[in-house]
Amino acid sequence: MTMKLPSKKTVLSLVISSLLAAACSASAVAGDVDTSGLEQPEPQQQFIVHLRGGRSLQHSESTMRAALDRAGSRLHVGTGDMRVLRQMAAGPMVVRAERALDRAEAGAWMAALARDPDVDHVQVDRILQPALDPNDTRLNEQWGFSNSNASLNVRQAWDKATGAGQVVAIIDTGRTRHPELDANTLPGYDFISSPSMAGDGNGRDDNPDDVGDSQWGSPSSWHGTHVAGTVAAATNNGQGVAGTAFDAKLVHVRVLGKGGGYTSDIADGMVWAAGGTVNGVPRNANPAKVLNLSLGGQGACDRAWQAAVDAAIRNGATVVVAAGNSNADVSRFTPASCRGVVAVAATTSRGARASFSNYGAGITLAAPGEGILSTLNTGTTTPEGPGYAVYNGTSMAAPHVAGVVALMQSAADGKLTPDQVVGILKTTARPLPGACSQGCGAGIANAKGAVDSALEAATR
Repeated sequence: MTMKLPSKKTVLSLVISSLLAAACSASAVAGDVDTSGLEQPEPQQQFIVHLRGGRSLQHSESTMRAALDRAGSRLHVGTGDMRVLRQMAAGPMVVRAERALDRAEAGAWMAALARDPDVDHVQVDRILQPALDPNDTRLNEQWGFSNSNASLNVRQAWDKATGAGQVVAIIDTGRTRHPELDANTLPGYDFISSPSMAGDGNGRDDNPDDVGDSQWGSPSSWHGTHVAGTVAAATNNGQGVAGTAFDAKLVHVRVLGKGGGYTSDIADGMVWAAGGTVNGVPRNANPAKVLNLSLGGQGACDRAWQAAVDAAIRNGATVVVAAGNSNADVSRFTPASCRGVVAVAATTSRGARASFSNYGAGITLAAPGEGILSTLNTGTTTPEGPGYAVYNGTSMAAPHVAGVVALMQSAADGKLTPDQVVGILKTTARPLPGACSQGCGAGIANAKGAVDSALEAATR
């Protein structure tokens, strides 16, 4: 009789399960561990640790170092391999290993930290990617702004609102110069803390320029420039493309670089964009009423993500998020699955769910996301000149909705709460003329209906 050995994946799962069980049984006050970040096959190097109780920055750092020492003692390893990087705006601490840890090693570290009486919660500082499915086929028109049943229904909305007086934060790869965007662009910030990921030779600073996210010779995406054009490209200027809310202002928050961006950097960028305080960063002089996050990663919404979303909403910002491009249920992706966000699916010019778009009960509504023409940079790996290109993705759908929110707030003089915005988006959405049996939320975003309802709400 032969015995089949368990797979490596099964062994790793058993190792982590036993470690977590030990952590929970070792102490009645043991913290909890979010293992969802370990589902990704890549090694992990950064972690987010939530300490118990309110602490000052100095106390939190010393407490965190002591907890790392105790965790190292439990694992019989030196703590020089794990160091404290900083405290996040919402309170948790970011710690980093000297080298990347495989799934079993990361699970062991997390379990050991969770056993500490000063630790409440441990999670992976996941790296998220732009939610982009690029396509180099050029189109000659922006079908999302047409008068078809599959469009955004925005042309009649422009008679009542153009986005004037509103700020939209583009939390993405950063800014490139473009004549369709420059006049609408306000000072932003670079929140990428890793110099190698930033690609500009330094960490966080007040220069949000996109220097390119090329890796190993691949072309740079200029993702933030494309997203920005859909939100607020100049209109009636005799050239190029139109923007959904063309009189709105843009604040670029650079959080995605070479290989993507850490949750901790993106979360801090969200808090800052909405007017919140981030340690060591000057306050945003132009707080945004709308945050656009055309990015995402696998795994349900974790505590760090939810805390950032909650902070932005408390500051009055509506958080618009791309649903993701995996043709899967949105509940498996973050930050689209976070409570309170506007999760946007992508539709085709026929008004059906795009084949790549995520779906499910967690979708708020849908918007044009296939064959979307917008602003871009012509550089292959580093910035060169302004241009235009067609992209596909829920990354392209989300900024359509962010632009509609800017139109709504412009019509209502900025008086709408995030809850009111979400309610209006849902109640005014139009049915999809095409198919989406898996769930595309309330329907296609309806700019005219949303602006009309925003005007009514503002006068009550």
